[in-house]
Amino acid sequence: MGFSTIIDIIGSVFVGGLLLIILFRLNNSATGTLYNSTSELTVQQAMVSQVEVLESDFRKIGYCKDWTKIPDPSKSILYADSNSIKFLTDINNVGVVDSLYYYTGLTSELSNTPNPNDRLLYRVVNNDIPKSSNVGITRFTLKYFDALGNSINESPVTLPALIKSIQIDIQFENTEAWDSVYTVSFWRQLKLTARNLSNR
Repeated sequence: MGFSTIIDIIGSVFVGGLLLIILFRLNNSATGTLYNSTSELTVQQAMVSQVEVLESDFRKIGYCKDWTKIPDPSKSILYADSNSIKFLTDINNVGVVDSLYYYTGLTSELSNTPNPNDRLLYRVVNNDIPKSSNVGITRFTLKYFDALGNSINESPVTLPALIKSIQIDIQFENTEAWDSVYTVSFWRQLKLTARNLSNR
């Protein structure tokens, strides 16, 4: 075996090693792209389902099929701060006044998920057990406006009867990251107005 043969073998090993490194990088990149696409779809689907429930509930603030049971809709918001709200509504459209309470839990409640920022958004009907689901919510904030569109900059709001419209901000992230990067989705409802809050 001559000197040129050894150089040929070393060259072949070097080129083969480079090809293997390129193959591993392509595989890793393809896996990351697939994971990110899938997690983005999952986050978007979770966001859509959560937002549909929220919009439906918030638009019915002060609503009751038997309108005489909530004669003054301006008094239907019982409590409001930057992360929670409690109000009167008729959830099942049967003429019975229900209270509905939304609030966020602590990040420590979901310490079993890799995402350190996700939390539960609770929905409590009357005095039932709080119900929630882990859909990757990392932020839930509410901002309130009066009849003139001015922001009510106090939390909690001392006079909930002044609230005419609400801005809802929700941020979603997937519960697990790829290379420490979480897929983020953000939804904002600008000044959602419940029809009954206008009937004053």
